[in-house]
Amino acid sequence: QVQLVESGGGLVQAGDSLRLSCTASGRTGSTYTMGWFRQAPGKEREFVGYISWNTVNTAYADSVKGRFTISRDYDKDTVYLQMNSLKSEDTAVYLCASPRLQYSPSSVYPGDYHYWGQGTQVTVSS
Repeated sequence: QVQLVESGGGLVQAGDSLRLSCTASGRTGSTYTMGWFRQAPGKEREFVGYISWNTVNTAYADSVKGRFTISRDYDKDTVYLQMNSLKSEDTAVYLCASPRLQYSPSSVYPGDYHYWGQGTQVTVSS
């Protein structure tokens, strides 16, 4: 079965950087659009960014644009979220997500993603 496993979260201070990883297993191929979302306590799940299946397109939420960057390694079937200049408002559980099929269009909507990781906690102290 398909599994997405995030790692790299932790407790950091405002202004620090973190790199999250999301490694997929159990699926055919690696040409999938991948999304990153986050959820803070008491808040709805929020789009952070995506990378298209062919890596041509990336998109980010306005709140993270210019600070966060998504990249991928097809050989490792792993997607990365590089987070710089972290702020206290970035504190959340970060989740990666994948649609069911390869070559799927990119999307900012959680409902368009089928597989989800368990999440990794990022806490930014001010």
